[in-house]
Amino acid sequence: MRRASGTATARPGAGPRITVALRSAAWVRALPNAERFIARVVGAVLGDRRVGPRRAAEVGVVLAGDPFVRRLNRDHRGQDKATNVLSFPLDEAPARARAAAAKGRPLLLGDRPLLLGDVVLAYGTVRREARAEGKAFERHAAHLLVHGTLHLLGFDHLRGRAAAEMEAHEIRILAGLGVPDPYRAAGAAA
Repeated sequence: MRRASGTATARPGAGPRITVALRSAAWVRALPNAERFIARVVGAVLGDRRVGPRRAAEVGVVLAGDPFVRRLNRDHRGQDKATNVLSFPLDEAPARARAAAAKGRPLLLGDRPLLLGDVVLAYGTVRREARAEGKAFERHAAHLLVHGTLHLLGFDHLRGRAAAEMEAHEIRILAGLGVPDPYRAAGAAA
């Protein structure tokens, strides 16, 4: 496994630390500048004033193959199949940070970065979905990185209002990255 880290500046003095773990060589061919790409996408989420934490944060991104993600999905979610993205928040700090930010107060956790957790992407599933939906691989991967990072920040899409809120944030953040609305049908976007 190769490890590399990249950084992107979310806000002055509050740049995120993003660590990338490569578990499938297929990602190297699909995203030759993966570290820079991930830093830009995850940095856009963490730097977003509406959703990002008000302090430095750390996120791990794992670029894996379907068998690895299938095992994680089976072991942690009870679903014996690969999925496109999994998020593993470290603790309740992101939810507390969101609640504090909503009240206009930063969450103070000392001088260390807010450790958010890990986002894991499955290459084969991401590739198949992008092709089936007529989307560029990079754009679909960007959407899944935004989606997974929002999960680390405490967002979810299990209920109507929460799902609509999360989707609106995804669309807005992706638009800022030059990625069209991923929820519009591929034919409608053309």
